[in-house]
Amino acid sequence: MLRNPEITTPPPMPTVFGIALGSNLGDRPAHLRRGRDQIVERLRPASIHAGGIYETEPVDCAPGTQSFLNTVLEVEADLTPAQVHAHLQAIEQAMGRPAVREKNAPRTLDLDLLYAGDFVSADPVLTLPHPRLHLRRFVLQPLADIRPDLVLPGHEQTISGHLAALRDDPAEVRMVSRFW
Repeated sequence: MLRNPEITTPPPMPTVFGIALGSNLGDRPAHLRRGRDQIVERLRPASIHAGGIYETEPVDCAPGTQSFLNTVLEVEADLTPAQVHAHLQAIEQAMGRPAVREKNAPRTLDLDLLYAGDFVSADPVLTLPHPRLHLRRFVLQPLADIRPDLVLPGHEQTISGHLAALRDDPAEVRMVSRFW
């Protein structure tokens, strides 16, 4: 007798996911809000927390590229990391980001899954925790707004500890809005 794996596999347990949002094309604040709304609609989180919105100059982008607005959301949802990743990619594409694109190309919305509870993956399609999260002030700063004491799997420092260890200029990441 064949079994339906969806019936016999237990549903995912609630997991806390960190998601970075960035935009550097057009109405950047509107793109971030629309991205947040799409995340809520698709993931149906039990809870959601948002860091502030920060502006940063583009790095390794074409001359004349508009600055980025960046933030982080933390959501709790009954989904797997692969399901959340698929939803984030679908949201990006629905908001006009091509699936195949040049590296560092301008974008209406960039969504990165940063972490998924204690889940660790070295898969090239979905590496968790995000391998460069601890090196990026534009991610650490909004994440520190909501989870300064978070220690990611495989890390020894808290988010605020990683932030304090950065050697770049803190003024390069400017708060635009704490609440959005």
